[in-house]
Amino acid sequence: MARGNPLIERLGRRLACHQALHDPKREPRNQLRWLPILRSWQTQRLESSFEHFLHDPQRRAAAQFFLTDVYGDRDFSRRDANVAKVLPMMQRLLPAAVLATVADGIELGAVTHALDLRMAEELQRIAPARKRLDTALYAKAYRGIGHERLRDHQIDLIAGVGVGLARAVRTPGVAMLLRLSRGPAKASGLGELQGFLERGFAAFAALGDGKAFVADIESAERKTSRRLFSGDPDPFR
Repeated sequence: MARGNPLIERLGRRLACHQALHDPKREPRNQLRWLPILRSWQTQRLESSFEHFLHDPQRRAAAQFFLTDVYGDRDFSRRDANVAKVLPMMQRLLPAAVLATVADGIELGAVTHALDLRMAEELQRIAPARKRLDTALYAKAYRGIGHERLRDHQIDLIAGVGVGLARAVRTPGVAMLLRLSRGPAKASGLGELQGFLERGFAAFAALGDGKAFVADIESAERKTSRRLFSGDPDPFR
């Protein structure tokens, strides 16, 4: 990894963190039976929360991108231990602002997965015999693990990814640079990162006011988090 470039070093650290968190040998909580149940339940919850966005023709693509790529706990590293070595190539092809958005996306995935592992561990502790998750049990585990500041940071990163993509769409030349970087990125093992950027760029290009869309999501998620921590019986309303 190139030395002396804070952004490239940050990308490398985030990818390494991703690899460690998703490796079942290094992180045995990946084998907890509650983890896939939790992920499935959260996906359904988010789809329900995003229903009004998904029915809005102008916002549908961006909402779907958030559900699958931003909230989706994607393993950007693809378990490639050498991926950090080709990050300087991305620096040559893409603007720093776009790479910063990639770094936010990778960090968001790492934070999300780390919190999910803790949630799965807490669910195993408080409900070892349960097989189904509901709002009350989810909220109990959510409060049980705490980490209010980390939850706030998770939402900060969600907003950061969205705002970064909204800005990229308005930056002259970015669309061309993404097309030019497609081949080298795929050949270098960065196809997943490239795909993330291309899907996000396409989704936000079809969106009118990207920052307003992101602000709506950020506001809703912060309210939901506060309700969960306060013990509100209907946190997802």
